[in-house]
Amino acid sequence: MILAIDTATDWVGLALHDGNAILAEFGWRSRRTQTVELAPAVAQLWARTGITAANLDAVAVAVGPGSYTGLRVGLALAKGIALAHKLPLIGVPTLDIVAAGVPRHETDLLVVAQAGRTRLWAGQYSWRDKRGWESVGDPLLTNWDELLGRVQLAVAFAGEIGPAAKLIRRANRSAVIVPPPASVRRAAVLAEIGRQRWKKGQTTDAAALAPLYGREPG
Repeated sequence: MILAIDTATDWVGLALHDGNAILAEFGWRSRRTQTVELAPAVAQLWARTGITAANLDAVAVAVGPGSYTGLRVGLALAKGIALAHKLPLIGVPTLDIVAAGVPRHETDLLVVAQAGRTRLWAGQYSWRDKRGWESVGDPLLTNWDELLGRVQLAVAFAGEIGPAAKLIRRANRSAVIVPPPASVRRAAVLAEIGRQRWKKGQTTDAAALAPLYGREPG
């Protein structure tokens, strides 16, 4: 049984995976109040499924990049559950979660996540047969003007795009915008990544897992 926790940005998600199927998934846009929203949401998850932390095998958590406060909230909960029940943790980069849910495209994939104000995180991915989307380099902290100025070739965009879709279409007519249902960061995808890595023994001790802020908080 895998619990997935994602509070990396304003888009928050929880999911439970029993090894064969997703038992429950919650996703919502937080108004930067993850601190007060998360514990009641987890309690609702337990109530809806009849599962408790005592039934878990591992906890998967989004580790960033993302919001400093959001990451702290999610990791604190994940570590608390893991330490209390002696469970392994699986930390998954934020942008990898989005990429894993996007179907194959003929072009490279650019995944974006909001970083606050007018900034965003962007990561490039290339499709590898039998392995799916793989990251190409480290995430870039940028803004839409800078990012679109760098991208001249056909590419697919996914993630937290919102109104910027108009900017993308204006700047790059060859760009493909992945539809929102396949582009949103889903806790169910995080849970599946966690399940696969847990089965392979690719886990981390709670004391050792650290967030990927991507920059100094502040």
